[in-house]
Amino acid sequence: MKVIIVALAFVAVAAAAAIESEPPKILRSESSQTPEGGYVFGFETENGIARSETGEVKQVVDAENKPQNVVVVRGSYTYKDNEGNVETVNYFADETGFHAEGPSIPQAPSRR
Repeated sequence: MKVIIVALAFVAVAAAAAIESEPPKILRSESSQTPEGGYVFGFETENGIARSETGEVKQVVDAENKPQNVVVVRGSYTYKDNEGNVETVNYFADETGFHAEGPSIPQAPSRR
């Protein structure tokens, strides 16, 4: 009985080792920041994942008409879904909130 348990333990360890793989290599990585608070960054990996984003400082007025600095963000990310299809999501975020568009993002029903 002990031999069977030990053998099963070795099989489980071997199966787990076969599943683990190296993380994807980074093909490109860049980032920079401005003194005002803006930024640019992006990366791309060998398995098709990519992201790029920019942030720009913008002055808006709040509910009390006081000026406020906000960072307006624009970007996109790309990946392969479970079926191997390439998906790209574009987004922006500003004083109105976060907004994303892409095939995997649910769309609100249209009102008539």
